[in-house]
Amino acid sequence: MSERLQPGDTAPAFTLPDADGNDIALADHKGRKVIVYFYPAALTPGCTKQACDFTDNLDLLAGAGYDVIGVSPDKPEKLAKFREQENLKVTLAGDPAKETLEAYGAFGEKKLYGKTVTGVIRSTIVVDEEGKVEHAFYNVKATGHVAKIIKDLGI
Repeated sequence: MSERLQPGDTAPAFTLPDADGNDIALADHKGRKVIVYFYPAALTPGCTKQACDFTDNLDLLAGAGYDVIGVSPDKPEKLAKFREQENLKVTLAGDPAKETLEAYGAFGEKKLYGKTVTGVIRSTIVVDEEGKVEHAFYNVKATGHVAKIIKDLGI
């Protein structure tokens, strides 16, 4: 199981394809705060609710200086379908190799319906303007999580 990040850690650099197949990198956001959230799969009920919550609050978050990137193990084609079907405005990135998911401690053993399975651990990492971890939330709930982040960040 990958190590969980702690506040003060340097956020692992990444470059991943977005829903259009274009590379996006954490380094592209230097000087801005970034909320990187990890979710198990596009086009599933919980992940849809979470992505819609981020989309609904994107203007508020952007106004407070935050960019938002959602990362899942999905391929760009599935992310594009997810974005169009749900009218998402949040940036979606795919990590089919799961290297970024593992680097952020968002992939490993978890409990699912009482069973221990290996998969994506729903997580949110807030990265500051200097590329350091400001907050690290693991095993978050899909519903109500965005409101909790906004409250925790004092927005």
